[in-house]
Amino acid sequence: MNLLQQAARPRAINLASSPFARLLPVSPLAVTLGGQFWGPRQARNARVSLLTQFEQLEEWGNLDNFRRLQNPDMGPFRGKVFNDTDVYKWIEAVCWVLAVEPSPRLQEKLDLVLDLIEAAQCADGYLNTWYAVERADERWSNLRDNHELYCAGHLLQAAVAHHRTQGNRRLLNVAIRFADLICAVFGSVVEGKNPGIDGHEEIELALVELYRETGNAAYLRQAEHFIDARGYGQLKGGWFGLEYFQDHAPLRKLNAMAGHAVRALYYNSGAADVFLETGDPSLLQTLTQLWRHMQAHQIYISGGLGSRHHGEALGADYELPNAQAYTETCAAIGSMMWNQRMLAATGDAQYAELIEHTLYNAMLPGWSLDGKRYFYVNPLANDGSHSRQTWYECACCPPNVARTIAALSGSVYSTSPGAIWVHLYADNTADIDLEGWRVGLTQKTRYPWDGDIEITVDASHRFDLMLRIPTWAGPQASVSINGKAEAHEIEAGQYLKLQRVWQPGDRIRISLPMPVRVMQSHPHVLENAGRVALMRGPLLYCVEAADHPGVSLLDIELPTGHDSAIDWEPELLDGVVVLRLLGRLPMPERRWNNALYQEQGGSGWQSARDVQLTAIPYYAWHNRAAGPMQVWLKQTVPESTYG
Repeated sequence: MNLLQQAARPRAINLASSPFARLLPVSPLAVTLGGQFWGPRQARNARVSLLTQFEQLEEWGNLDNFRRLQNPDMGPFRGKVFNDTDVYKWIEAVCWVLAVEPSPRLQEKLDLVLDLIEAAQCADGYLNTWYAVERADERWSNLRDNHELYCAGHLLQAAVAHHRTQGNRRLLNVAIRFADLICAVFGSVVEGKNPGIDGHEEIELALVELYRETGNAAYLRQAEHFIDARGYGQLKGGWFGLEYFQDHAPLRKLNAMAGHAVRALYYNSGAADVFLETGDPSLLQTLTQLWRHMQAHQIYISGGLGSRHHGEALGADYELPNAQAYTETCAAIGSMMWNQRMLAATGDAQYAELIEHTLYNAMLPGWSLDGKRYFYVNPLANDGSHSRQTWYECACCPPNVARTIAALSGSVYSTSPGAIWVHLYADNTADIDLEGWRVGLTQKTRYPWDGDIEITVDASHRFDLMLRIPTWAGPQASVSINGKAEAHEIEAGQYLKLQRVWQPGDRIRISLPMPVRVMQSHPHVLENAGRVALMRGPLLYCVEAADHPGVSLLDIELPTGHDSAIDWEPELLDGVVVLRLLGRLPMPERRWNNALYQEQGGSGWQSARDVQLTAIPYYAWHNRAAGPMQVWLKQTVPESTYG
């Protein structure tokens, strides 16, 4: 591939002309994921998930909602008012897959869907199947609840992906006509326009990406309008109040995220996109404050966000229940989107670290190992009643997972003037254009199962290679070049700069220690008082009933200072490293006789027996059978408590 071809490769987020982007993400097509972890998962997404999702779109009526616009005799609209968005996210995923590997089956289905969308668009550019027939005269009448601009945003993103990867304007022209209509309708009252905002943010970041694709600055101005108009109480009424919609205060006056988690994260992503184009310092200052508050008060150890089922919302500070955690899969993806933009704006390793942590522990649990089932909600404790589903009436998560996995290779590396940044460690080969120079990189690693990474360079010029050293690796991380230890101080949680004139065949070896880490919560997280969680490398672990028949996971205790053994189980859960631990299981002295409480000292426990524990990666739970699961385990209670 020559340099002109490299430069033309599409990027999932195209910051090539964004004046305030410090880092430029590489194209997903520049990186081929391999190995035993991400390579097979991308293949499964392409060959299983997207095809079965298409079947679900047919079965649940999403595609018939488009067909009925040409044939009203088919019957009424089916499903949620925002069902169009599932189709658009599916398109986006398919486009990135087809850009890597042709698939006649997927191409045929994509062409069918594009035909339906083109036929559904109104003459003035409007496109929404909920409103197109019976409610044609009710457009924009309920922006709070009916998601018109949210649907439009996902259409714009799908159209940009289609144009970038397929090289034609078929869907882009549809999106431009709709975006032009939106710009004509919405804006300042002084201009005689509708001042409204959508109840679910999404249009903001989509308009910015359409601006990047077309160069039409009207789309950027419209995104700014939607961000600046929010927070003044337009979306009154409804079940959950203004905070649910982030309409309770202007963005720049917020100190903490609140309300519906996915909405808040998409809102922040759109604001970060506007910053990358305009450099408005008040936006970056506010987003930085929101991020810091989230990290200190609102985020689960999994990286999940959203603690309340009521309103799918972020809760109060330290309100992080385990069994009732909402932690929607889409919220994890929204967090990754926001952090990708913050990383591009700042080059700060903390954002890359949270992308990785969220990817493995908050997004990946939402997708089954067979590629056919999904979690909408991701609790950190379960009594056995929670199960992945093949689809949902509100099916936002499955195609969101698909588009994230399809373009994941674009998150591994970024470039800046004179530098290549390594954000994620994964077995891959990369062919990167750095200011007109070709740089080949090959990563060989079993990550996330061990922390040994070898990067081979294929280049003959000077540039900086920026290696992210995870915080969890600590001061024992080491780096060598061609067998010689790197002399510079290695600081965990930062990027290590390797600066030299590289030669073909140069080898960098990175060693990231992966001891088992016993984690505890801030004391204000009351539900986790006296409990610990287990992590190793980037992965969160849990215990599952499938490995402990006849044992109550609620009663298991981990002794302080316990030893852990690490075992690679190639036949278990597609191959995982498991943790082997010796726990304790208290034995009842007498029955509680249906009493919920008793006076301290009248213990219901007399002794405890040892129990062998097996902890598996949290992302892999519920792939064998339904059953209880726990992330947070009780620590050993002092012997005196047992009477």
